[in-house]
Amino acid sequence: MNQDRPGIFEEIREFPDAAAARRFASLYGLEQTKDRLLKEARLLLDPESLSAWSRKHHGKKIQIGDFFRDRPPLFIFAGDVGTGKTALAETFGDAIARDAGINVTLFELSLNTRGTGAVGEMTSLISAAFAEVRGHARKAASRDGKHRSGIILLIDEADALAQSRDLSQMHHEDRAGVNALIRGVDDLATGSLPAIVVMCTNRVDALDPAVRRRAAATFTFSRPNDSQRRALLDPLLEEVGFTKAQIQSVVDATGPTNGRDYGYTYSDLTQRLLPGLLLAAYPSKPITFDMAKQVVDSHPPTPPFNGQSQWATQNRKRFRSRRSSSAFSNRWRRS
Repeated sequence: MNQDRPGIFEEIREFPDAAAARRFASLYGLEQTKDRLLKEARLLLDPESLSAWSRKHHGKKIQIGDFFRDRPPLFIFAGDVGTGKTALAETFGDAIARDAGINVTLFELSLNTRGTGAVGEMTSLISAAFAEVRGHARKAASRDGKHRSGIILLIDEADALAQSRDLSQMHHEDRAGVNALIRGVDDLATGSLPAIVVMCTNRVDALDPAVRRRAAATFTFSRPNDSQRRALLDPLLEEVGFTKAQIQSVVDATGPTNGRDYGYTYSDLTQRLLPGLLLAAYPSKPITFDMAKQVVDSHPPTPPFNGQSQWATQNRKRFRSRRSSSAFSNRWRRS
């Protein structure tokens, strides 16, 4: 599918998709989050399934179902870096497509919608993105409640676009952008359209309160605990000959240990530790437990995220530049 407005969306993906299905299945330890997310999303993208369930089990459409229909179609994924937020956001559309028997399209909002700082630019870009998503959702909607397809709009690093308007140093352009984002979510809700907005953030407290209030659900992501790391590592290491005791040693070593109060993230395990183990052996040796110990020592976990997002940092720099130079009063200097 070609992008209708180059620059607004990073990527547009169609589901079902085999690669997305594999990524979704590989997200170990998120079973409870997946289960709830798929239920929530199915109710928004396939509302007729709720009516059918109600008639089957209660003999009529029960009033509780109306509360689900009235909720804004917004999910917030909050948590530390590397905990699976973006990976799940990018792939759960495949599971919905297969479960509901519909096509689902993912629109990933581009960083370019942050704009260059020209007056009205960010508001215009955000409004254009939501207008495009709304147009696709209207084409997918059906009057009988069985939508022909579904739409997901993914906003990564959402705290940069939806940061709290209560911040004293916030420029009017940023406030206008947050207002445009809220209007976009509300427009999707009032139209009863088959569309979901997913915001991923490392700093949920930085989101504007009005945005957080609109969320139908906030999913919190954390680093995997011992049992979750074991669930991921056990079949992979057992396959190459590790004993249960050796696997447990790796599980322990990748958790809080040696004075460190945090363990490995999912991405630390899947993108650094396990590939590092394979590369230590390839091409002339088998993977061994001794190698695993060396790789763990050389691939420590990513420290917890405690700072500002990249966009937020840039925003502060641009704000200072506006105050120091009238020549840039209507345009942000690129940092």
